[in-house]
Amino acid sequence: MAKRIGILTSGGDCPGLNAAIRGVARASYQLFSDVQIVGVMDGFGGFIDLEYREMERHEFSGILTLGGTILRTSRQRDKMIRQNSGKYLDPFRMMAKNYEKMALDCIVVIGGNGTHTAAGMLYDQGLNVISLPKTIDNDVWGTDVTFGFQSAVDIATDVIDKVHSTAFSHSRVMVVELMGNEAGWLALSAGIAGGADVILIPEIPYDINTVADVINDRYESGKHYSIIAIAEGARSIHDDPEQNLKGQHYSVGYKLADELRKVIDIDTRVVVPGHYQRGGAPCPFDRVLATQMGVYAAELIKRGEFGTTVAVKDGKITHNLIKDVAGKTKTVPRNAPLLDVGRKVGVSYGEPKARKAE
Repeated sequence: MAKRIGILTSGGDCPGLNAAIRGVARASYQLFSDVQIVGVMDGFGGFIDLEYREMERHEFSGILTLGGTILRTSRQRDKMIRQNSGKYLDPFRMMAKNYEKMALDCIVVIGGNGTHTAAGMLYDQGLNVISLPKTIDNDVWGTDVTFGFQSAVDIATDVIDKVHSTAFSHSRVMVVELMGNEAGWLALSAGIAGGADVILIPEIPYDINTVADVINDRYESGKHYSIIAIAEGARSIHDDPEQNLKGQHYSVGYKLADELRKVIDIDTRVVVPGHYQRGGAPCPFDRVLATQMGVYAAELIKRGEFGTTVAVKDGKITHNLIKDVAGKTKTVPRNAPLLDVGRKVGVSYGEPKARKAE
């Protein structure tokens, strides 16, 4: 059975993308007697611009441990596209036409939330689509974990580990700003793993007075330094919840430090690892997970189960319908077990203290 399978990576990069590409390709070579893997370059942008190439088997060797993506990536282009003629064209119709021009039997789309939304729209156009969930934010709905997340947790934890010594040596408050605009999974996991004293995430608006009290209490008990892990999307109880800060040159870590300097007299410094959290080789966990997901995607192709996205549920690789996942974000629920674990080891989430009855 001959198959022509397209693969593209979209959205932000993360460790494990190449492992997933490799998993899809190698499993497809095993499952089909005749298969051609077509690499669509630069994400949906390349799909729109018809930038692709037929790939050879040897290109999937030696990429398991590589960070980034050999297919390159870009943020999705989902707006109407203006042509030289002045006409505007629907990018999804353009991709549907290019799918036919490339003579694809199916397309495997690897990405995060926005990518899954776009994948669902392509499926609605009649394309045979299967998606894979990747993101360092771990915020794709319907899966316990995304590949790329654990690698980012390892990197972010290493950053927190390293600032402990300088915080201790200088009796400072160190604010480590981590990625996570809408979901705090990364800051929460790395914060607990790195022994942060305060963890601030988007799901729990913080009170600067609570944060200051934690630091002062530590200082008075003889602990002259503190570590704060803060997700980039964290907000104060005084911030406007409707204000959209995404995409602006804005650092919540420096904002928090400025707020702290007004209420405590302790030297406060900020560390922003930024895109360092996305880079480098995937950790062993993500290599295994991305490979498992890639192989499962090939099996879905074999079974003809399109319009689906691979997922992990209760430790098992399975799948969801893309329509049930697209447009949803998996945030940290208030009853998340990991939040309770943090509280029981003394972590503060900056929550406002309950007022005493008068």
